[in-house]
Amino acid sequence: MHWAASRSSRAALPMVLRGGGNLIFTGASGSPRGKGSFAPFAAAKAAVRNLTQSLAREFGPQGVHVGHVVVYGGILGERLLSFRPSLRDERGPDGMLDIAAIADAYWFLHHQHRSAWTLELDLRPWAEMF
Repeated sequence: MHWAASRSSRAALPMVLRGGGNLIFTGASGSPRGKGSFAPFAAAKAAVRNLTQSLAREFGPQGVHVGHVVVYGGILGERLLSFRPSLRDERGPDGMLDIAAIADAYWFLHHQHRSAWTLELDLRPWAEMF
């Protein structure tokens, strides 16, 4: 199991259980599918996804919204662009995930009404191949 997700959930659940709340984990394309040469990454991300599903089933009835966000594609930010400066031009307009749009999606999950909680949300640029 992915140690950071497991430890984070153990640390956060007592606080969340006192008054409800949210636990939202972030995954990547390796969460639902593996890819050649990325087996350890895919295994770790799949473990986080499965942990999320188990926590949602266990703690959802106690008022805890547990969600998993799968982020497909490059994030338009300094880290990626410093590594590959030409990527923005290669992908074209809105070909990478906008940081503010990602934040909006998390905010949406955080404020969902419990009658329609989302367990898993996929975020991808409109041009992402899948």
